[in-house]
Amino acid sequence: MKIAVFGGTGLIGSQVVANLTAAGHEAVPHSRSTGVDVITGAGVDDAVAGADVVVNLTNSPTFDDASPAFFQTSMDNLVAASTKAGVGHFVILSIVGVDQVPGLVYYRAKVLQEDVLRAGEVPFSIVRATQFMEFVDAIMSWTGDEKTVRLPRTPIQPIAAADVAAAVSEVAVGAPLNGVRDVAGPEVFTLDELGRITLAAKGDSRVVVADDVAGMFAAVSGDAIIAPAGAVTAPTRYADWLARA
Repeated sequence: MKIAVFGGTGLIGSQVVANLTAAGHEAVPHSRSTGVDVITGAGVDDAVAGADVVVNLTNSPTFDDASPAFFQTSMDNLVAASTKAGVGHFVILSIVGVDQVPGLVYYRAKVLQEDVLRAGEVPFSIVRATQFMEFVDAIMSWTGDEKTVRLPRTPIQPIAAADVAAAVSEVAVGAPLNGVRDVAGPEVFTLDELGRITLAAKGDSRVVVADDVAGMFAAVSGDAIIAPAGAVTAPTRYADWLARA
């Protein structure tokens, strides 16, 4: 199949392109660096022309109040172009529990992205993943200083980016789900516990302080971002990922 991968040069997109290419498909990466802009629409029509599948892995450059506009505009442009081109399957990557965290504007923006896709005419699949292992350092940096890292006790189920890319690749070459597939890592931690494990593995002497109002994930209630029953469990354990990182 010919598969147009928007955001195809990023963390997930580059691995999806590699997976699909290795499987014998014609996976074409598209991004601003290749002359395609999902906000202005520049190059989008040409990018989807002749594609059997569109995979959209683009992401808002910020997590703030600008994120809804990014997802609204980018999806409007991509869905319109895909409809016109007769694309048979449109895939996006979203977040497990995204509709359960209304206190985060970025999560509301991702729900908006899903809603635009559902409202269109193109058969679709939504892959929802739990938080990436690759983002743990960034999460700690938001509330850390030279001596401490403050993290809430939010339950989290980290997944390796490579496992996310594998899940997206599998869905992309299958029949449209016209629904959601949840994928998650094999272990659940509280975020403060995950911080301690990470610092210990890196030989970082800072202390993790449990603080349930610290950082973005303080807005998450209970098990909202833990995979629901029926989710696909990815194989990579956090300790194994850390050992290779």
